[in-house]
Amino acid sequence: MALTREQKGDQVAWISTVLNDNEVLVVIENKGLSVAQVSDLRSKLREVGAGMKVVKNRLAKIALAKVDGGNDVAPLFVGPTFIGYSEDPVTAPKVLVEWAKKSDKVEIRGGLMAGTALNADGITNLSKMPSREEIIAQIAGSLTAPAANISGAIGAPAANLAACVKTIAEKEDA
Repeated sequence: MALTREQKGDQVAWISTVLNDNEVLVVIENKGLSVAQVSDLRSKLREVGAGMKVVKNRLAKIALAKVDGGNDVAPLFVGPTFIGYSEDPVTAPKVLVEWAKKSDKVEIRGGLMAGTALNADGITNLSKMPSREEIIAQIAGSLTAPAANISGAIGAPAANLAACVKTIAEKEDA
């Protein structure tokens, strides 16, 4: 069933919103995923705050023409294509690259991050980086470490003094 002009306009607007509201867009070739496999992949992406949608190539190219780097990514939209996207630049690539490793029915073509076009290797390298939550946890750990070291340093002299007094007392008793 053909889309009406209004429906096409709505899809272009939706793709434009995805491009503006998310840090990363991953272009994936669908080589025959079943409906169940697509549903499973969508749910895995949703669990990490990412999304995925099958798009019409021509409409995606219209939306991409309006963003930085979009014209560099437009040639990737050939054949059965869907896009993965996320606000965190690492979460969608992590899930999609992991899925592509397990399935020969999905191929990562490339993507777009902050106006920069990425090839498939760029998306794979991006997937290996720590996510925003992992970086925040690392920073929080490094911020609390000095406090733990200070409390240990403050308590250490008292513990050493107590051990010395105990040793002297034991020598006098002997």
